Amino acid sequence: MAYVGRPKEGGEEEQGCLFCVPPGADPDDDRERLIVLRGERVFIMLNRFPYSNGHLMVVPKAHAPSLEDLDLDTAVELMALLKRSLRALRETLRPDGFNVGANLGRVAGAGVEGHVHVHVVPRWLGDNNFVPVLDGTRLIPQVLEDTYEMLQRAGLRSGG
Repeated sequence: MAYVGRPKEGGEEEQGCLFCVPPGADPDDDRERLIVLRGERVFIMLNRFPYSNGHLMVVPKAHAPSLEDLDLDTAVELMALLKRSLRALRETLRPDGFNVGANLGRVAGAGVEGHVHVHVVPRWLGDNNFVPVLDGTRLIPQVLEDTYEMLQRAGLRSGG
């Protein structure tokens, strides 16, 4: 069990983090970036490679690897926007449930391990079938732009 508690190996730093929105970024680019709402410290964006319709992520602006690295104000805003996301998804997509979680570290499945983010994945009774299990193919019956528009109309937008 020597690997438990080992120091990080060199080169594990994130380079060109997809969640780090440049400070001067034009909010008009939010649609292209799939950012549906910008808060003061946290933003909400659709997942470009969703597991289901409405799969979004709640992301702190601060580049931090884990939830415990966030300051209290950021953690509180993250939870507030998580709640707001759930409400908007319930209203627009009417799922039967949700998977909500953060993958902390590569071994836990983090695709971007240096910038913590919380996934919100709407679920419907019977939504899992043999296709993703056997073929690794995801069936998403709604294009991202339509989901984006629905969430904007439901109030998930900056200033809304």
